[in-house]
Amino acid sequence: MKKIITSSLLTATCIVNAQSWPSVKPPIAEKQQHIRTIHGDKVNDPYYWMIDYFKKGKDSTKVVNYLTAENNYLNEMMKDTDTFREKLFQEMKGRIKEKDESVPVFRNGYYYYSKTEEGKQYYKYCRKKGDLSAPEEVLVDVDELAKGHSYYAASGFSISPDNSKMIYGVDDVSRRQYKLFLKDLKTGKTTDLGIKNTSGSAVWANDNKTIFYTSKNAETLLSEKIKRHTLGTDVSKDATVYEEKDKTNYIGVGKSKNEKFIMIYSGATTSSETRMLDANQPNGEFFVFQPRMKNVLYDVTPLEDKFLITTNKDALNFKVMETPLNKTGVENWKDFIPHRKDVLMEGISEFKNYLVFSERQNGLSQLVIYDRKSGKKEFLKFDEAAYTVYPSGNPEYNTDNFRFGYTSMITPSSQYEQNLKTGKRTLLKQQEVVGGYNKDNYVTERLFATAKDGTKIPVSIVYKKGFEKNGKNPLLLYAYGSYGSSMDATFSSGRLSLLDRGFAYAIAHIRGGQEMGRQWYEDGKMMKKKNTFTDFIDVGEYLVKDKYTSQKHLYAQGGSAGGLLMGAIINLKPELWNGVVSQVPFVDVVNTMLDESIPLTTNEYDEWGNPNNKDAYFYMKSYSPYENIEAKNYPNLLVTTGLHDSQVQYFEPAKWVAKLRDIKTDKNVVLLKTDMDYGHGGASGRFDYLKDVAMVYAFLLKLEGNIKN
Repeated sequence: MKKIITSSLLTATCIVNAQSWPSVKPPIAEKQQHIRTIHGDKVNDPYYWMIDYFKKGKDSTKVVNYLTAENNYLNEMMKDTDTFREKLFQEMKGRIKEKDESVPVFRNGYYYYSKTEEGKQYYKYCRKKGDLSAPEEVLVDVDELAKGHSYYAASGFSISPDNSKMIYGVDDVSRRQYKLFLKDLKTGKTTDLGIKNTSGSAVWANDNKTIFYTSKNAETLLSEKIKRHTLGTDVSKDATVYEEKDKTNYIGVGKSKNEKFIMIYSGATTSSETRMLDANQPNGEFFVFQPRMKNVLYDVTPLEDKFLITTNKDALNFKVMETPLNKTGVENWKDFIPHRKDVLMEGISEFKNYLVFSERQNGLSQLVIYDRKSGKKEFLKFDEAAYTVYPSGNPEYNTDNFRFGYTSMITPSSQYEQNLKTGKRTLLKQQEVVGGYNKDNYVTERLFATAKDGTKIPVSIVYKKGFEKNGKNPLLLYAYGSYGSSMDATFSSGRLSLLDRGFAYAIAHIRGGQEMGRQWYEDGKMMKKKNTFTDFIDVGEYLVKDKYTSQKHLYAQGGSAGGLLMGAIINLKPELWNGVVSQVPFVDVVNTMLDESIPLTTNEYDEWGNPNNKDAYFYMKSYSPYENIEAKNYPNLLVTTGLHDSQVQYFEPAKWVAKLRDIKTDKNVVLLKTDMDYGHGGASGRFDYLKDVAMVYAFLLKLEGNIKN
């Protein structure tokens, strides 16, 4: 007998696990023996052949045929949700203000902004000279450029100091390999510079003809070189001004806010190094600010009278130090803002008369205004229990106006401007939710779950008023938990479609992120990685115990490294979840980290460990989702990937799904959706991505028996 429950928030009767799945047989992946032997450990990987498309490209029809079969299977299994998914898509799309403009940002005599038009997927990047009433100049019409492309990303709009030229990058494959284009803003002529495999941006020297850009390795996608190009010269003769020899480092090039320096940054998880060049002398030699030091990260902020350095040297949570312009070595560094055990220093927004520090305390972001003349500090205060605040749109150095963004799980994204001298705060814009939105109809809470080792894990949660904590309502729990990336509480207009159908949505701020300081990250990586997984499980159990939901109604979602989290939790505690959504998941940890030909692998050694080291190998193997599938029951699973994914290759989730289906003992569904045109970030259009969201929501609501409303 089926148990029927009702909720005041559900507009239709919800039958637990009453979903009807068609009796369609899933694809069966071929098995081929492939033995991995290392550290005396011999493992057969029967689905290794799925790497073939990555190795051979379009010559590998076998892989494409298999992924296509998986897509066809998903379409059949989800066919009864087609109408509902279209309804969800139109509902979410209908909340987006189609004709809109960003808040104009003033830089070097011009106001810059982007605008979107009704029915268009992309945007136009524009400017006005001197005054917002001046004639509009459309610099890039991305809507026009994207025609005929299934994926199109334009980035890095960089204007020359004399405002006459612009460089920008284009990726039309979704591999994050950008070509650079030059536009003459006087004539309107656009030129393909012939510079490929870049990070998507370039930095102008002050002579208005020299640019610096980051060059990637076409195979591994590692950022390897910083090159200098002079407009009008042969690209093949571009000088390499810096080459990174350490394959664990990421590199990039930028320009100081005061326009005085070209700066090259090289950094890994544990150490970094900065090189600098007078922006007026582009053909000069870069000098090393301070040679890289073991286990020391540092970031340089140039001021007119000194350098500020944000660093973790003798400071776990980072601090700010200062040094004279002519003495940059570490022996000259002195404390400017000392280290604090309970405050993580995240960055500096510099102005002529003020500094604004981005900090994190008690799991929440905060901004602190510092008067450079008086030394007085002022904390910006906010009322909500869980929120996110961050600097936003501050390219000018000689100004007393500071812009910042603010959002929470019930407050739409808002942009403010505060006069640093008078304290006057002005709301410049708040995201409009078309059709009306009343934040008073929703509730957000900040909770703390206790982990098995006694650690308190912050949880941000939102639900619609009327949600009863009786264990009968569905809840979607999300987390990331890697690279020190903090998953803060933010607003989503699309999420309203889930909340309005009775779901609660929660973010678990687990170890591996940096919400509670640097130690929070250190305790969730390398040989402590399993804390990330057990924290998430402990949060799920806490939410069940406190009757926010129950195991029959608890769902989990994560992407990329968060997809690894999803794979780990269903191995460790499969019975806790009714359904799991794992997007572009990093699930084949050992095999990927052993193969340096796979993009970005070597950059990851400081995060996961190097499996060529025996201890790291066996620890990694003990949690890698692909390695630990067992003959037991697993929850329902929706897995997504992209054929052109540059961060997590398609074959990881494909292999994982095939092995799960082969070994698991239950009859729950495992669905794999491969975007054949996209990569790690999914669709590039501002509406198309909502089709993927609609798929996820339809999967969850189908499991709840609620796809009619």
